[in-house]
Amino acid sequence: MAIDQLVAEVRQVREVYAKKFNDGIHAMWCDLQARQHHSGHIVVSLPPKRIEPVVSGTSARSGDSPNQGIESTR
Repeated sequence: MAIDQLVAEVRQVREVYAKKFNDGIHAMWCDLQARQHHSGHIVVSLPPKRIEPVVSGTSARSGDSPNQGIESTR
């Protein structure tokens, strides 16, 4: 299987970046945090989404119609 050229390029950039910090994950994290802070972009942290429990024997949440969101083609 041939490796996609874009994937190969991303892996090479990642390797060079990691070597810059002697593969230290903490040092890389600190650098990325500093870059984010100095970028001038607004960073938004969203709260995690709650996942509704699945009712046994069905994939629909309780109260949902099995055909909700599906338009009739008739």
